Amino acid sequence: MNDTDKRLAALAAIEEVRAGMVVGLGTGSTAAFAIEALGERVRGGLTISAVATSLATEHHARAVGIRLIDLPAEIDLTIDGADEIDDDLRAIKGAGGAMLREKVVAAASKRMLVIADESKRVARIGAARIPVETLPFAQAFVAARLEKLGGTPVLRAGFATDQGNGILDCRFAADTDMAILAAEIDAIPGALGHGLFLAEVDAAYIAANGVVTRLERGTGTR
Repeated sequence: MNDTDKRLAALAAIEEVRAGMVVGLGTGSTAAFAIEALGERVRGGLTISAVATSLATEHHARAVGIRLIDLPAEIDLTIDGADEIDDDLRAIKGAGGAMLREKVVAAASKRMLVIADESKRVARIGAARIPVETLPFAQAFVAARLEKLGGTPVLRAGFATDQGNGILDCRFAADTDMAILAAEIDAIPGALGHGLFLAEVDAAYIAANGVVTRLERGTGTR
């Protein structure tokens, strides 16, 4: 992981932010660079409103002077990180445990950007564990259903999401069809959300050795 590249990716992405926008703010170390940079622009006179995907992001945004609002029906632009992202802009998110709120914010967004350093860019997603947020009451049941789907779920010890739920981190076979898997997890009662973001991401800014590459859905690399 390279903090310089993370920051460069974040700086490139926030160039898409315009005055008057409602901006979704992601969670994690890379998204934190975007929040810092947006805070500087707000202090310099940029007027935006923002929606936070976690309590940690909420606290950070307030600290740098970004105005927060409740989730509206529509968000103009969301900027977030990823644990893995491929060239088709399919991503795995949730190492920070915020993927449920991140998924809601992504669904409300006209456009979603992922920012990352090159360590997060992969040929095919699936090496990272796929997190599943689980109602505590249903934890054993959800784990058993995930095992039936071919997964190896492991409870994230000592962790609770901002909603007070647990997370089962799951490994699946490398050749798993992620679209089918996402639908199957969505159908498990008690599984509240998962880290597969297969269609939500519109573009990615990925920095490697000081050079930022933009991947745009449907148009390839720029």
